[in-house]
Amino acid sequence: MLRVTVLVSGGGTNLQAILDAMDSGKIRNAQVTSVISNNAGAYAIERAKSHQIPAFVVSPKAYETREAFNDALLETVRACRPDLIVLAGFLVKIPEAMIAEFRNRIINIHPSLIPSFCGVGYYGLKVHEAALARGVKITGATVHFVDEGTDTGPILLQKAVEVREDDTPETLQRRVMEEAEWVLLPQAIDVIANQRRNGEDAK
Repeated sequence: MLRVTVLVSGGGTNLQAILDAMDSGKIRNAQVTSVISNNAGAYAIERAKSHQIPAFVVSPKAYETREAFNDALLETVRACRPDLIVLAGFLVKIPEAMIAEFRNRIINIHPSLIPSFCGVGYYGLKVHEAALARGVKITGATVHFVDEGTDTGPILLQKAVEVREDDTPETLQRRVMEEAEWVLLPQAIDVIANQRRNGEDAK
C-alpha cells in the first residue's frame, strides 16, 4: 500500500478529489496517511479530519528563520514516512534538502499545460489571467515530478481544457479544476501506486 502525504495551503479541493477517488476505488493500492498544511486556517485540515487522517500544521510564522521552518517541515514529512508526497495547492517553496531526500517521490499539480504559464509568479488565478491575456484557445493542467526548479520537473500527465470566449479567470480556474486537476491528480497517484506494485511483483 502506497503511503501518501498531501501538502496543502487552502481549501483542499484537490485533496477532496483524491479522497473521493480512493473511496470510489479509482485509486488502488494507495492511502492518504497524513496531511500537512502551512496554514492553520486551511479548510483542507477539516477535510482530513473528516476522513480520520492525521493533519499537521507547520507554519513559517512560527519560526524565526526560513531555515528553521524548512527544517521543521522536513522533520514533519519524515515522521509521516511517505512513499509519495503530493503537493495539492501548497504555496510554499519546497526545501532543496527535502527534494533531494525524496527524489522522484514528490508530485505537483499545476493549472496549465507546462511549459506554458508556469514558473516563478505563476500560481492560482495568475495562471488563468495570463492564459486569457495571451488569447490561448486551449489550456489545462499538468502533474509533474518536483525538482529544484519551479515547475521544471519531468511531466507525468497532462489534460487539455478548452478556453471559452466568455471566460473570466474565475470561470476558467473552476473548469480547469473540475475537468483536469481533479481528474489528473488521482490518476497520477493510481499510476504511481500500481506501477510500483507491478514492479515489486515482477521482482
